[in-house]
Amino acid sequence: MSQRITLAKGLNMGLRKAMEDDPKVLVMGEDVGKLGGVFRITDGLQKDFGEDRVIDSPLAESGIVGTAVGLALRGYRPVVEIQFDGFVYPAYDQIVCQVAKMHFRSKGKSPMPMVIRIPFGGGIGAVEHHSESPEAQFAHTPGLKVVACSNPVDGYWMIQQAIACDDPVIFLEPKRQYHADKADLDDKATAAPLFTSRVVRRGTDVTVLAYGPTVKTCLKAAEAAAGEGKSLEVIDLRTLSPLDLAPVFESVRRTGRAVIVHEAHVNLGMGSEVSARITEECFYSLEAPVLRVGGFDTPYPPSRIEEDFLPDLDRVLDAVDRSLDF
Repeated sequence: MSQRITLAKGLNMGLRKAMEDDPKVLVMGEDVGKLGGVFRITDGLQKDFGEDRVIDSPLAESGIVGTAVGLALRGYRPVVEIQFDGFVYPAYDQIVCQVAKMHFRSKGKSPMPMVIRIPFGGGIGAVEHHSESPEAQFAHTPGLKVVACSNPVDGYWMIQQAIACDDPVIFLEPKRQYHADKADLDDKATAAPLFTSRVVRRGTDVTVLAYGPTVKTCLKAAEAAAGEGKSLEVIDLRTLSPLDLAPVFESVRRTGRAVIVHEAHVNLGMGSEVSARITEECFYSLEAPVLRVGGFDTPYPPSRIEEDFLPDLDRVLDAVDRSLDF
């Protein structure tokens, strides 16, 4: 059955479907139960599945993730919600030292089927610690899978696929997209595999790469560029660890140019690794240096000036122009 849904609704439906299909799936986090989550992603789940499976936790991120480690070792599939991206750091030690290493440490005998949901990115006018983009810190950690959905349909399918994965998955959700747009979901369709990137707009002049909240920004930029006679190919990376760069390499070999866009700081961000890999694989096809567009090297600013910090249509188009003028 097809229906129009938001990203928030898609994630809610995906969690519900996973919980219906597997009684070992549990949801844990601050305010995920009675309140239904700050962004209402878990709305109604505690009412339907009970307090034993949708657990309102104390305000202690390290305790939440540490408890989930024990549950995963005992055969459960915990889905942990970190209320905001900037709140993940108290749990960083658990994630990097325990979650990421347990499967390797045990020589494969102890899988760690856990999903850590993190609303990430800015654009909602929030206060400090509520608009971070920590994805590179997790993608840099061996043993963790890292994915970022960008639209309602992917939200529905990717959360289920992440829960079914036997490895720990950092699941990044662009919070400013939760209730922004709707898309048609056919829940009988065949979903794309989880750890794959996708071309979301075909083009011939410049390859533009994005994930999470900047996919929408780049699609708008491509629309504006088309009015000036420039053809941008937009790729939603979707998976940050492992990176699926085969579609990226194929695209760059055709266009000869690449621009990478993310909200995180440019310095040592995901764009650095993607740029290096493109240069290694597509060096003789490049007509210009690989360019990066991202946040500035400052802490995330107060909400009144966050629009000056975040990559926008003009900054993406400026990078496209610089690439084409090279």
